[in-house]
Amino acid sequence: MASNLINKNNNLKNASWVDGWLSLAQPVASPNFNQRPHSSGISLLIIHNISLPPEQFGDGYIESFFCNRLDRPRHPYFETIANVKVSSHFMITRKGKITQFVATENRAWHAGESSFEGRDNCNDFSIGVELEGADNIPYSQYQYASLGQLTKMLIQKYSKISVDRIVGHSTVSPGRKTDPGPAFDWKRFYATLK
Repeated sequence: MASNLINKNNNLKNASWVDGWLSLAQPVASPNFNQRPHSSGISLLIIHNISLPPEQFGDGYIESFFCNRLDRPRHPYFETIANVKVSSHFMITRKGKITQFVATENRAWHAGESSFEGRDNCNDFSIGVELEGADNIPYSQYQYASLGQLTKMLIQKYSKISVDRIVGHSTVSPGRKTDPGPAFDWKRFYATLK
């Protein structure tokens, strides 16, 4: 079932872009974005992880969270994040489904306080991709496949993004963030880009 999901819904080889939206990603518009500064060329890809509640998957709470519709009574953890306004450009489920929340031309609110190569405010010049996961739980083969395809599409669209400008959230926010964590296999991910 999951491999069919990737082949049918996430065949990014045939995808196109319209106003910063990827045609084969499921669009779920988040209100949590704003315009990028005029001088900021998109030149960085940041890989994150998220699970709601922590280390639980497949309940649809991530979409609700990114759209400010999280149902607080559903879990005690939700009370601690209910007023947080965040988003990401893309999210990849455990089954490899890609959802897009913010047009790539706009600034999603995914990196927070951050810096890369001496430049602060990484949201200004980056694209954020969330993997449904947790630091110490292995990611699925479907996630690596979809992330690889998506990354190739992003590199093709934004020539300033290169392999050495793909980082984890922990790289741009050290000491504050740990994702995508030790469970993320960078070698396996890089192999999907060949």
